[in-house]
Amino acid sequence: MPLLSVRDLHVRFPGRSTGLFHRKQTWLSAVDGLSFDIGRGEIFAVVGESGCGKTTLANTLAGLETPANGSLTFDGTPITAHDKSLRRRIQMIFQDPYESLPPSMTVAQIVAEPLVIHKLYPDSIARAACVKRALVDAGLNPPETVLNRRPHELSGGQRQRVVIASALVLEPELILADEPVSMLDVSIRAGILNLFDHLRTSRNLSILLITHDLSTAAHLADRVAVMYLGRFVELGPAQSVLQHPMHPYTQALCAAAPIPDPRRQPSRTVLQGEMPDAAHLPPGCRFHPRCPVAEARCATGDPAWVSRSNQHTTACFLASPTP
Repeated sequence: MPLLSVRDLHVRFPGRSTGLFHRKQTWLSAVDGLSFDIGRGEIFAVVGESGCGKTTLANTLAGLETPANGSLTFDGTPITAHDKSLRRRIQMIFQDPYESLPPSMTVAQIVAEPLVIHKLYPDSIARAACVKRALVDAGLNPPETVLNRRPHELSGGQRQRVVIASALVLEPELILADEPVSMLDVSIRAGILNLFDHLRTSRNLSILLITHDLSTAAHLADRVAVMYLGRFVELGPAQSVLQHPMHPYTQALCAAAPIPDPRRQPSRTVLQGEMPDAAHLPPGCRFHPRCPVAEARCATGDPAWVSRSNQHTTACFLASPTP
């Protein structure tokens, strides 16, 4: 049984009202019918351009947004909007460590706060030991070097490790990591990514990784879902999706990724135009207005999912199924 199951998830936000005399409410479809599973100890990456709905998906799983339709099941238990019993088992790491930490609190107070909120370890000695253990697991060892510091006294990498420690202190089973290294210097990103990989192994921790960086997904993820305008357009094992993309959108993303060897620069497919407004979705395949190989049927019909033998699937009329 998967740890997390998502079925036909829809998340909408009210848009601008239209009409002069009779106001009509429009709705923005940020997440539009997603279905997927995450297994125990699995790192599942969601990649795509800014505005495609990645963060809204993570916020919804964290209980920060309310679905319009669909079901969420965690370890066999349905997740409801008002259910707080699963909150300590699902923790979120936000993109900006500078904004995630209260500036007036010490590291010890920040990491201990979730324990106070959930009324765990009322004994101060046991609570302090739990805080130190979380800091060590987050790579801040020895923890005494940071316990009495405040966020402005820490480097960017240390701040993100404190954010990770404040999530780990509750011993969660699922971490929702929203662009966890995008605000960090390139020199320290690998250390944070390796930490996630270590936590997955040592704690059997599942991670939903939100990123726009394909190299991050390739380095860390077991499976990758490519998201465009609220929907997945390709899903499968990370190496298969990123090395042998089937969907034109995934192919364009992979072609745009930088290659260190100047002698191996491929011909790039440059997407035309901007992502359409989620309040006015195009008919048919929603990628067709920007697709370089779109056909007439792409503007009228919604493509079915096409599968390869290794659980690599895509939603595209031009993809060829495995014989």
